[in-house]
Amino acid sequence: MDPSAATDASSSAAGTEAMAGMSMSLDERLDLLMSIGEECIQEDELRQLLQHKPVPVCYDGFEPSGRMHIAQGIVKTINVNKMIRAGCKVKIWIADWFAQLNNKMGGDLEKIQAVGRYMIEIWKAAGMNLDGVEFLWSSEEINKRASEYWPLVMDIARRNKVKRITRCCTIMGRADSEDLTAAQIFYPCMQCADIFFLKADICQLGMDQRKVNMLAREYCDDIKRKNKPIILSHHMLPGFKQGQEKMSKSDPTSAIFMEDDEAQVKLKINQAFCPPPPPPNTVDENSNIVDGNPCLEYIKYIVFPWFDKFEVVRRERNGGNKTFLSMDELIVDYTSGALHPADVKTSLAKAINEILKPVRDHFNTNIEAKVLLDTVMEFRASS
Repeated sequence: MDPSAATDASSSAAGTEAMAGMSMSLDERLDLLMSIGEECIQEDELRQLLQHKPVPVCYDGFEPSGRMHIAQGIVKTINVNKMIRAGCKVKIWIADWFAQLNNKMGGDLEKIQAVGRYMIEIWKAAGMNLDGVEFLWSSEEINKRASEYWPLVMDIARRNKVKRITRCCTIMGRADSEDLTAAQIFYPCMQCADIFFLKADICQLGMDQRKVNMLAREYCDDIKRKNKPIILSHHMLPGFKQGQEKMSKSDPTSAIFMEDDEAQVKLKINQAFCPPPPPPNTVDENSNIVDGNPCLEYIKYIVFPWFDKFEVVRRERNGGNKTFLSMDELIVDYTSGALHPADVKTSLAKAINEILKPVRDHFNTNIEAKVLLDTVMEFRASS
């Protein structure tokens, strides 16, 4: 199947949401974009960009490999929709060649592209606004404009030492001390080139991609380019286990995955780290139960952006039902003991299952989507 067949819905990428963005004030657009990022380099450059370019280009990308966890499925949907509301055009780079370089799915490009189509299908079902999104397959776009792409990659490679490039290899989920293949060393040069190849104004990726985005800004210094890509790095959700800074695809208990059923969601959240408050007058009594608490992180970065509230359902003797309208309000109750971890978990599981229901329904009722899911599941079973 031609990978471009999955991108038909993205032809009107500027779309009506970009027009809606123009009706917002500059400060409103800036605040909306800043709400995406844990870090912005640099905010003043972002403000100037919004002042002078009606429809900025935001770049995001993904390797089609393995299972899609909820951060990639739902958090990306939330962030993309915010960018479109702010009047941006979003280019999502389907990095199929990169997945092959990184030896994902055994390096089988056909399997990688099938996974890519499956992931796009998930975003459609999850409610990503495709009117403002353009999906671009790296293998297809690079082949079409090879004379533009490869000289750019070569120039970036020529201007950087091997040590500088290997420090960026953490973007692939590889340690910089790992025994890398030549293809994997070349990967950061290509990803850096992608930013300029796609004419991106904003790099909207996770904090784990920060190093290569900084490489792109350094490259601008090397070539005396004034307009540097702005880095808007989003927060990385932790895994469910205590001290697990990042969810792991290799550990299925560490995160919710987009194809998890209701029972799996409930079980994983029920087993997640979410401690009760310590006894009163304990030193730093709040830090141990809030910082790094995966349940609270899911509520902050998924439930509140999705519903604008968090509804707790509990017995009258435990305080009765309560609707929280802010994270600060919830943390006050949680750290004081007025909100029990068991009630947090039960209510969080209910909210997550509600978010995932349209995705489950789509793959259960749409024949083509179901065939695609079955195909991808077969890949996983045999890998």
